[in-house]
Amino acid sequence: MLTIGVLASGRGSNFQSIIDSIDSGFLKAKIAVLITDNPDAYAIERAKKHNIESLVLKPKDFTDKNAYYSCIAEELKMRGVELVILAGFMRVVGKALIDQYRNKIMNIHPALLPSFPGLHGQKQAVDYGVKISGCTVHFVDEGMDTGAIIIQAAVPVYHDDTEDTLSERILKQEHKIFPYAIRLYSEGRISVEGRKVIIKGGREDSLLINPP
Repeated sequence: MLTIGVLASGRGSNFQSIIDSIDSGFLKAKIAVLITDNPDAYAIERAKKHNIESLVLKPKDFTDKNAYYSCIAEELKMRGVELVILAGFMRVVGKALIDQYRNKIMNIHPALLPSFPGLHGQKQAVDYGVKISGCTVHFVDEGMDTGAIIIQAAVPVYHDDTEDTLSERILKQEHKIFPYAIRLYSEGRISVEGRKVIIKGGREDSLLINPP
């Protein structure tokens, strides 16, 4: 059974989708710990409801970014975490954590990368006038949403969409493909070759219009 550690900063809706996928049996994994930089994050309440340990680690309590992410890495290692999930963690992950979990940190981004990285990907899509947007699960590297792409789901963008309406449509897909990507990893079906993520068992698993 895969042991997961989750990093979150806010409401944690993707955190909840992973919890629900475990409870339903879709995902054979356990969440060892939630780590947050925000003592007011609603994700903490979600953790409490499901008897998941939570830790609040604030960057201002550390001497520098390297010390902060070294501490996070240590806490994860102590709990036997094999895969780190960023579920709305609103910080660029430091090298000290990436080095300990190279190609073992997953993030989800509300756009079809490499288009519209960074904050407000949905607003960027609406403002640019694209006809298709979506979400991307990718491994985390030292850049801003530049890691190898694992899986994507596409949604239409309508002429009268706002950032909020598009965000809602994309979020529904996020809640499907994030647990699915974790499941692929837990089943040993993911390998990384340079920038490419290879999914064993079928090409159809890399782009899901209607995820399971």
